[in-house]
Amino acid sequence: MMKTFTQLKKNLSKKEEGLKKIKVALLGDTATQFLNVALKGSAIDEGFDLEVFEADFGQISRQILDPTSEYYEFNADYTIIFESSHKLLSQYYKSYNSQLNFAQDKINYIEELYTTIQNRTKSKVIYCNFAGIDNQVFGNFANKVESSFVFQQNKLNYLLSELAVKKNNLFISDLLSIQNKWGRNFMFSPNIYVNTEMVLSLDVLPIVSHHIVSILSSVEGKFKKCLILDLDNTTWGGIIGDDGLEKIQIGSLGIGKAFTELQYWAKALQKRGIILAVCSKNDEDKAKEPFEKHPDMVLKLDDIAVFVANWENKADNIRKIQSILNIGFDSMVFLDDNPFERNIVRENLPDVCVPELPEDPAEYLEYLYSLNLFETASFSENDAERTKQYQVEAERAIALDSFTNVEDFLKSMNMKSDVQTFNNFSKPRVSQLTQRSNQFNLRTVRYTEQDVESLMNSEDHHTMSFTLVDKYGDNGLICVIVLEKKNEETLFIETWLMSCRVLKRGMEEFTLNTVVETAKKNGFKYVAGEYLPTAKNQMVKDHYQKLGFIENEGEWILNVDNYEPKEVFISTK
Repeated sequence: MMKTFTQLKKNLSKKEEGLKKIKVALLGDTATQFLNVALKGSAIDEGFDLEVFEADFGQISRQILDPTSEYYEFNADYTIIFESSHKLLSQYYKSYNSQLNFAQDKINYIEELYTTIQNRTKSKVIYCNFAGIDNQVFGNFANKVESSFVFQQNKLNYLLSELAVKKNNLFISDLLSIQNKWGRNFMFSPNIYVNTEMVLSLDVLPIVSHHIVSILSSVEGKFKKCLILDLDNTTWGGIIGDDGLEKIQIGSLGIGKAFTELQYWAKALQKRGIILAVCSKNDEDKAKEPFEKHPDMVLKLDDIAVFVANWENKADNIRKIQSILNIGFDSMVFLDDNPFERNIVRENLPDVCVPELPEDPAEYLEYLYSLNLFETASFSENDAERTKQYQVEAERAIALDSFTNVEDFLKSMNMKSDVQTFNNFSKPRVSQLTQRSNQFNLRTVRYTEQDVESLMNSEDHHTMSFTLVDKYGDNGLICVIVLEKKNEETLFIETWLMSCRVLKRGMEEFTLNTVVETAKKNGFKYVAGEYLPTAKNQMVKDHYQKLGFIENEGEWILNVDNYEPKEVFISTK
């Protein structure tokens, strides 16, 4: 359940130690004090401690355009800009001679603000789009009058989305969709606005702050990667073991429609790159039968990365799914219609997100929409391949069991890696991998596509991306290295991250061989590394020590001349 504003406020008094600190600037054209509180409270629930610079309202232009402003002195990691529809309407009324160009003029102004911020800082910008106001000057006919406020506001929101597509560090907080979901009267109170300059009601603040913090959280690498589905009365209506294939409810009739639409939603998530898994108390052959034989099933077995159906404890089965996927429990969402099963999982695996599904399946989807579970900060065409990659990973895990030693298994895999410097083709995937990788990530630096492009053009950096292909399939781009010239003798490993799917195959050693080779070619004597601990990356705590680096004042140093290349069973493409 979404917390109330009062509950979010209470979060501030019980803030725990160890939360990641993030600097946020909040710039608004109306009063934002309560939004500030809600943002801080929501962030604590996501594991962040926000230090917020809140400008006086109405100072957006001054703070951004003046290079000596308090905003630049603060040096925010994120800048949230909240311009209200009410002030937008006031601007529109004052622009009698240019109402036809109002939206375009406004988007030019927004682009100027964004460009100014980017030229002076590394801050990501979260811009709130505009909740609708119909001033009823034209009624429905406003949609046919280009100069009307309704037309111009709709156009502005569209142009804002178009601008965000082109600007890597610009993210849209979709207030319009929140209004569509919850209603204008829930979101806005005329009396409070007139007396306090607050345009967002206390009731909607937790929802708005949740959406904004979800964007921030996803850029910081915390987001959901996997949807685990129960089957009976969750993915279809009825019980397959009792009712049989013909009598389960899916399709276009009655309540079956609700389950079919849920499956379409899950399929769309899978195409976007969310991993689908099944966790069901059932005989496996019966559980798979609808996927294979029912004409109305939207989801097929090919859509499911890991399929677990047995009579064991569901918490244990989710642990089994986690061990195959090798992702954090906090990256998982588990859907089950049964309150008992939900509570078992919550008690045993508190990091797994377990939504409290409504009793009526007709309400499942609208409820899930309201939770905004699958926020993301990136998307690439490779995401659609993720299910296949995890299915292949399950095949590898089974194959490993048939070998008496790991070395023979690795030799048998015919592994090949393509090593390249960052380029325009790899840029989206490199950026995405830095945002997604939490466990095997030595310093946990996040890069937007714009950051990656800067690295591509930097004379002080060497960049490398690694792919991995074996006889079972293509893992895609799985390792990212950024080397920074520290001085004339030393290359510093600014970033070393890898997908956990390829651990224990010699990729770590292969990568280091390549790094040392690069250092030698460019005349460096030393390679230096650093481990910055987070809540997620303890697995690489001893990484440099295991690879032969020597600790020196908090850094790990490797002498290039003394390095003996590690034996690996990976060749270059």
